[in-house]
Amino acid sequence: MEDHPVLLFDGVCNLCNGLVQFLIERDEDAVLRFAPLQSDVASELLDDCDPDPDDLDTVVLVADGECYTKSSAALGVTKYLGFPYRVLHLLRFLPRPLRGFGYDVVANRRYDWFGQRDQCMLPSPDVAERFLVEPRADPRE
Repeated sequence: MEDHPVLLFDGVCNLCNGLVQFLIERDEDAVLRFAPLQSDVASELLDDCDPDPDDLDTVVLVADGECYTKSSAALGVTKYLGFPYRVLHLLRFLPRPLRGFGYDVVANRRYDWFGQRDQCMLPSPDVAERFLVEPRADPRE
């Protein structure tokens, strides 16, 4: 786990699941690993981070011993992608309040706009090794 950056995502969010699929297809070196925020591994990783483990309104990127949330996490994963997506990593130089506003607008409306699943997605066998664990039950129920 320490050798790979891990993206923790809301496993019941259709937008988040779509993002994970997008990243898998564009992470040519298969560096990124994934785990739903609803999983035990996410809870363990979040123990070492500042974010509240019960906060499912953000993505978290755990990389190089650091934890990045919200727009910093979303932009942080772009450095692991090929061109032209890697160029998006430059957006991290925008002021955090501006990035945060845009992130929060989408994050706060993601279920309304994109819907949600009843349970976390199960990865297909061809990418299952990139997912760290099977998700546990949704704690919001």
